[in-house]
Amino acid sequence: MAAAAEGPARRRRPERGEGAGRPPGSPHPPGRDPGAGAGAGAGLARRLLGFELRDLARWHRFVRLLHRPTDSAALGAFRGAFGLLMALDVPQERGLGHLDQRFLDGLEVCRFPLLPFLQPLPLDWMYLLYTVMFLGALGIMAGCCYRLSCVAFLGPYWYLLLLDKTSWNNHSYLYGLLAFQLALLGADRYGSLDGLLRPQKRNAHVPLWNYTLLRAQIFIVYFIAGLKKLDADWVGGYSMSSLARHWLFSPFRLVLSEEMTSLLVVHGGGLVLDLSAGFLLFFDATRPIALFFVTYFHCMNSQLFSIGMFPYTMLASSGLFCHPSWPRHLCARCPPWLRGVLPSTQPPRPSPDCHYGGRRARGGLRPRQHLAAAFTLLYVLEQLFLPYSHFITQGYNNWTNGLYGYSWDMMVHSRFHQHVKITYRDGLTGEVGYLKPGVFTQSRRWKDHADMLKQYSTCLSHLLPRYNVSQPQIYFDVWVSINDRFQQRLVDPRVDLVRAPWSPWSPTPWLLPLLLELSPWRERLQELESQLNGHTDAVFIADFPGTGFGGRRGGPWVWGGTPSGGHPLFFFFSSPLSPGLHLENFVSEDLGNTSLRVLRGEVLVELVEQHQNRSLREGEGMQLPAGQYHKVHTVSPEPSCYMYLYVNTTALALEKNLTRLQELRERVRNGTETEPLPPELRPILGEPPPAGTAADPVVTAFLRRQRRLEEQNRRREASLAQRLHRFLRKKFYLFRRSALMTCISLRNLALGRPPLQQLAQEVAFANWRGEEEEARPEGGGGGQGDPEL
Repeated sequence: MAAAAEGPARRRRPERGEGAGRPPGSPHPPGRDPGAGAGAGAGLARRLLGFELRDLARWHRFVRLLHRPTDSAALGAFRGAFGLLMALDVPQERGLGHLDQRFLDGLEVCRFPLLPFLQPLPLDWMYLLYTVMFLGALGIMAGCCYRLSCVAFLGPYWYLLLLDKTSWNNHSYLYGLLAFQLALLGADRYGSLDGLLRPQKRNAHVPLWNYTLLRAQIFIVYFIAGLKKLDADWVGGYSMSSLARHWLFSPFRLVLSEEMTSLLVVHGGGLVLDLSAGFLLFFDATRPIALFFVTYFHCMNSQLFSIGMFPYTMLASSGLFCHPSWPRHLCARCPPWLRGVLPSTQPPRPSPDCHYGGRRARGGLRPRQHLAAAFTLLYVLEQLFLPYSHFITQGYNNWTNGLYGYSWDMMVHSRFHQHVKITYRDGLTGEVGYLKPGVFTQSRRWKDHADMLKQYSTCLSHLLPRYNVSQPQIYFDVWVSINDRFQQRLVDPRVDLVRAPWSPWSPTPWLLPLLLELSPWRERLQELESQLNGHTDAVFIADFPGTGFGGRRGGPWVWGGTPSGGHPLFFFFSSPLSPGLHLENFVSEDLGNTSLRVLRGEVLVELVEQHQNRSLREGEGMQLPAGQYHKVHTVSPEPSCYMYLYVNTTALALEKNLTRLQELRERVRNGTETEPLPPELRPILGEPPPAGTAADPVVTAFLRRQRRLEEQNRRREASLAQRLHRFLRKKFYLFRRSALMTCISLRNLALGRPPLQQLAQEVAFANWRGEEEEARPEGGGGGQGDPEL
């Protein structure tokens, strides 16, 4: 993706002062061949693309094109912005603010490195590593000791990224790529401290490939993200179906329904923008339109998602597509008294890295320039290939392709976990028990990836013997809905993952297939949900036949354990040793009206305590007794689909009681209540309960809800200044804690650790968040307790 020195699609013309700066023997303007305008086709290509098509016809022409002298101002501006954003990112998304909670020495925690030999350093050394990374980001921003600063940032950054796959995402991967590219570029030739100390670098040209590399990377991010959004789920509006309810889309909902806003604006608009943004930014005529829409898009993303510095990094990258001298023009418009501290507004000077020869200066190319051109070409091809390389790393593929981070399939898939169960079995005694989902972990992403489940089971097999479980076998039963589909199993719950095979180069044999043939049911499921009243909920389930699935042998299929993310009143139990494939369900007594209805296939419902069986076909249903177990066996040859309908009678009764208390308080306050309040109800008026009066649990729930509503109203009605103050206060205490904990750790490395009492006082001081929040417990990050066996 080569672009002209004066902009990706601008006709090359000499800059003011270029003639005086040309080296001897170069009678033509830098980077322009004589006769460049000859021919209508050549002129059109130069006007549209910034170069002639024949520049791509031969290798030496291509190398000369990539080394065309280009103003370094826009590159220097991006370098400064990127360094600043990465410095802000270190205490936040990189985790410096809560580093001690993640890497506390002696913490029993399962980690998920990409390379098994990677292990975290001791805590104090981890703080030192983060300090080096932070200083490297500041050095990139200022252009001080530029190459060393890039290395100081890159090394710790990639180490931390590879150390924890659960933190992988597309934008974190992008930061690492951009930092790697900047380490190779001449981004310190404009607006840098190195330029002040080394005159040969100050305000010098850079070769065009410096811009080509970065522009190609940003183009790939947009365009591949658009291609990934051609997925049927995104085009159909199922990927981010609830996003249209956000207040940012309120203007669109004035003229469109919520469903059409989701389909046309969220999904359709996102698809069109990603596919077109790179092209629109490239051409001069369309660039203003592109800048408007990508700025609007990234500003919205900064409010919609918690994605750190990514929107601002993409906004900063937009300047790379503009005329490379735009920072000079901007500085030239500043007052004269300010220009003394701003970068130079003078034209750039010649650089030995660029090629200034004419069209026949073939012999002037050096091996280093050929190498730079080859690297640029290979890098762009590699970045185009990687998002579609999942046929190689098949072990990381699940229902969606992985690894996770370099595919640019941003926001294409949304998941909802109804239930996650971890079963262990003692290999010596045969004892079976259950673990709390997520025990010994600090992340929830392991539930969706087979490679992480394998790592998690291996880690548990090493930790459980400390709790008197010998030779543990680990079984996972993960039920998840992806993009509004049925809830279904992700992995085979019969397989002991400790001893199960897994390879990054071959498909995972114990991963269950996604039931894509049931995708058309989503419209029907939405219709069924829309017909429910406000007190009735539904759970939609798809299960494999009891005799096997997809050509596999049958086995002990059950749904069980403590729900994770699902409804808190459904309890599911299973044993990997149970015969047959079925769902075993316990309906809580709080669910007073629970029924099961078959949508497809045939099931056999077994009422355990009543010793009764009932066969249900498509369209048939039955009431389920509360407080009892039942089993649902799929007996049809194809997967069955069915739904639970239930009313939480306990929650409904509580809601009615809370409404009565709200009405009672209003009557007392406006004087229409004639009866005196009982002592146990006095707290609803803000009065303390009388001595010796037991707290009413309904009153306690009412007061708790009122405090929550008042807090929500206070935040909603806060002025812009109050919201800004709250935001800045939150960030201040985060950065304050990061700085203080770093100083404590560096002191420990230099002078040794002080007594524990002093260390505890220092940490308490670092955790202090002001008098207003002094009574609040510190937000958690991964404190681990004993496993629930």
